[in-house]
Amino acid sequence: MRTTYREALRAGIREALQRDDRVFLMGEDVGAYGGCFAVSLGLLEEFGPERIRDTPLAESGFVGAGIGAALGGMRPIVEIMTVNFALLALDQIVNNAATLLHMSGGQFNVPLVIRTTTGAGRQLGAQHSHSLEGWLAHIPGLRILAPATLADARGMLWTALEDPDPVLIFEHGSLYNVSGELDAGAGAVDINRAAVRRPGGDVSLITYGGTLPTVLEAADLLASEGIEAEVLDLRVLRPLDDPAILATVAKTHRAVVVDEGWRSGGLSAEVSSRITEGAFYDLDAPVARVCSAEVPIPYARHMELAALPSVERVVDAARAVAAFRG
Repeated sequence: MRTTYREALRAGIREALQRDDRVFLMGEDVGAYGGCFAVSLGLLEEFGPERIRDTPLAESGFVGAGIGAALGGMRPIVEIMTVNFALLALDQIVNNAATLLHMSGGQFNVPLVIRTTTGAGRQLGAQHSHSLEGWLAHIPGLRILAPATLADARGMLWTALEDPDPVLIFEHGSLYNVSGELDAGAGAVDINRAAVRRPGGDVSLITYGGTLPTVLEAADLLASEGIEAEVLDLRVLRPLDDPAILATVAKTHRAVVVDEGWRSGGLSAEVSSRITEGAFYDLDAPVARVCSAEVPIPYARHMELAALPSVERVVDAARAVAAFRG
C-alpha cells in the first residue's frame, strides 16, 4: 500500500479512535482545520467534536486538561503544534505528568500521549524549528519516541496509548510528505528497542527521526567507497536501548552519532558517553558526532541548511573515523 508519513500517522490515530472509546484527540486546529500539518484531516467529520477537540492557543491549559482526563480514565492524544510551543507546557509535562506516579506512591498513572512536530529544514524560523526532544528525554517518568519510518508512524501510537505512563511522540516536520510502501496489515510496533535500518561492518551511524534519511543516503555514498556503514535508528530516546547501541559498536568498532539537536549537552553527548562507558575497549577510534550548529535555527534557506547535519558532514565524519589509526 502506497502512503505518506502523514497518512500513516492519521491511520494510527483513526485505528486508536475505533478500537477504544476512551481515546480522543485534542489540540490547536486539529478539528475543523484538519491539523496544522493535515495529520487529523477528516477525523472531525468521522468521529465528531466530542472526540476531535479544538483547543484555544493555550498549551499549559490543554496539556493540563489532558493530564486530568488521563487521571480520570480516558486515553487522550494531545497534539502540540511544534515542540517549541511545548515549552509553554513544561510545568504540566515535567512537574505534573512525569511526577504524579512517583509522588503518589504508585497510586496514580497518567496514560497520556503527547504528539508534537520537531525539527528544521522548512524555513519556519527559529521559534518553529528546533529539535528539543533531548530536553524531554532528560526527564524521568516520560517515554520519548521518534518515529522515522512509515511503519513506526503508523504503529507507535497504539503501543504508546497502552502505556500506563506519559509518552511523547516527536514527528519530524520534514517527514510528513515522505511516501513509500506500507503493509496494509501494519499494526502496533515495539517502543522499547532501537532498530538496525542498514547492516554494515565498518562504522556505526547512530541517529533517529528526521536525520535517518540523511544518514541512510550517507551510508549509500560510503558503500560506493568501500565503507559499509551500519545504521542504527534509536527510535526510543528515553529509555535508550543500551544493548542495541553497544552491540553495533562491538560489531563495527567505530561510531558516529548524528543528532539534529545541538552538540552541547544533547542526546549525541549522552549516546557517546554510554558508548564510552559500556564499549570503550571495543572502540578502534574516538566516537564522532554530527549535530546542528550552536545557533538558533536560521530562516534563510542557505543558512538553515548550513546549520543542519548534512549528507556531506556525515560522510566526512564516517571517513575520518574509518581511517583513524590510533
